[in-house]
Amino acid sequence: MERSSEKVYALAFGAHPDDVELSCGATLLKIIGEGKNVVVCDLTRGELGTLGSPENRQIEAEKAKEIMGYSSRISLDLGDGKLFYNEPNLLQIISVIRQFRPEVVFSNPPDERHPDHMKASRLVSEAVYYAGLKQLETTWHGITQAPFRPRHLLFYIQFKHLEPDFIVDISETFATSRKGILAFGSQFYREDCAGEPETLINRKEFLTSLEARARYLGEQIGVMYGEGMLLHGKMAVNNFSTLFSGNSVM
Repeated sequence: MERSSEKVYALAFGAHPDDVELSCGATLLKIIGEGKNVVVCDLTRGELGTLGSPENRQIEAEKAKEIMGYSSRISLDLGDGKLFYNEPNLLQIISVIRQFRPEVVFSNPPDERHPDHMKASRLVSEAVYYAGLKQLETTWHGITQAPFRPRHLLFYIQFKHLEPDFIVDISETFATSRKGILAFGSQFYREDCAGEPETLINRKEFLTSLEARARYLGEQIGVMYGEGMLLHGKMAVNNFSTLFSGNSVM
């Protein structure tokens, strides 16, 4: 017997809580604003992070979910620093894809500073493909799932400066996306954080750099703010006039 799925438009994976908000949160808000459902899946609890506890980060992740308006947020708890390419990890990710049956999947990029981000990218990339194979069996709460393969896999941009394949205009959603990021208060700069160990992302300059990148990408397409995406494979054009209905800069 197959369990009925919960069809959504977009499913965004992150190696750690806050990866999604930092990298494609404003794009997800744009999708939600267009009347479509979005689900986020954190592959780990971020328990190896220098700041905050796994329990607190879970609370922060739920707060971000409410601010952003996701339909659901899931933590697979695959182990921070343990995102190895193995069958159990792959099958868990496949089961999430088959449960929510998204048109579009977002993932950490394959070339990144943090090893977990690159490991997550490979796991999600291969899970997207294997999720469509009928002979590969997975279950959700003990019920056998039907095969399903998403139409598109997109990689968001994180620490490394990667040249995007396309840029999303996030001018109208940027401000709210910042609120989603700041829900993870244990990880970022606060006025009362004196005495805490300094990390790459809790420096005051880090949040400024995020805005600078969004402004830079926005400038490339003639808008205030942008988020860049990398394509996995090629994107087919079925409606040419719709594709070229937005802004462009020559």
